[in-house]
Amino acid sequence: MNIHEYQAKALFREAGISVPEGRLATSVDQAVSAFEELNAPIVAVKAQVHVGGRGKAGGVKLARSAEEVRAAAEAILGMDIKGHTVHRLWIEKGSDIQREAYVSVILDRSAKSVGFIASAEGGMDIEEVAESTPEKILLFGVNDYSFPEAEARKAAAQLFDGQGVDAIVDVLHKLHTLFLEKDLSLVEINPLVLTGSGEVVALDGKVNIDDNALMRQPDLLELRDMNEESEAEIEAKEKGLAFIQLDGDIGCMVNGAGLAMATMDMINLFGGKPANFLDVGGSSNPEKVVHAFRYILAPGNIKAVLINIFGGITRCDDIARGILKAFDTMDISVPVVVRLTGTNAEEGKALLEGSKLIPATSFAEAVKKTIALGKGEAA
Repeated sequence: MNIHEYQAKALFREAGISVPEGRLATSVDQAVSAFEELNAPIVAVKAQVHVGGRGKAGGVKLARSAEEVRAAAEAILGMDIKGHTVHRLWIEKGSDIQREAYVSVILDRSAKSVGFIASAEGGMDIEEVAESTPEKILLFGVNDYSFPEAEARKAAAQLFDGQGVDAIVDVLHKLHTLFLEKDLSLVEINPLVLTGSGEVVALDGKVNIDDNALMRQPDLLELRDMNEESEAEIEAKEKGLAFIQLDGDIGCMVNGAGLAMATMDMINLFGGKPANFLDVGGSSNPEKVVHAFRYILAPGNIKAVLINIFGGITRCDDIARGILKAFDTMDISVPVVVRLTGTNAEEGKALLEGSKLIPATSFAEAVKKTIALGKGEAA
């Protein structure tokens, strides 16, 4: 689960990390009132959406008067930023920025530990820095979840040319504690800035929370903004499906998150683009398959669908019954390739004989057939 910048900064403030003073606004008049309350010579008017690149999209503007705040708020509210509509603004006191850096704490799955990332090249172009000059990205981590004081101090010394080392280490320590106590999967400050007075301040903040731990974090669950989440993804979750819409044209229906990821990787490997992640889970409820088809086909740009089922708890014959029910109740005009293996696979294949479905035996064969049929070629 993601939260907004202003919510992330509230967590930072509670953790003892310095952040600029600000006010939330959901209307132009509230933005102007916020400016007047802050009584600052300059403020930043910042779009609050769950997506990066706000500054480049025009979602962050500086203002020095009530009139400029009004103009900025009018321009940003209602703006579309990468498919997210701006409903909230964060009006924040301007900072005397002397240097910028990037710091984050992540879940390093490969090392099975908490990982730290830092770079002296903070700001809007951090992704470009990581791609073009990876040597400027500092990576360090731990194996026992204790805070790596020595490594943190070494990294901190490189961010602002030796300035503010103690303050940076303190920020990293508090981010690490926040990460563990709040069951986070990511906490990021970009940029972390050094001000003219020598203060180290979190000028922006991003926090991702592990969905599987939300039952332990009721206070964080209250921060959820349903306007920022896909309606289809929310509905799918209520029906027991794990669904994420992507931008490709090959629909995917798979059981198990690992197999779903592998299926998307295989589609990319053979030159296709997956349209979604969809895990029907371990249930043997045919109705879930019908719902899955509806979510997969909803965008209207799907060229073909791949159903890749490895039957364990999930029974292949139940999946087959769900597929047939979907064809009986829906207008499915695109090619559908089916690979069934595992529990009751032969029974499932027998049920599908004589249907419009295209069978496949191996994983690679299923993917290649789906991509070819999506391009209008013979499978």
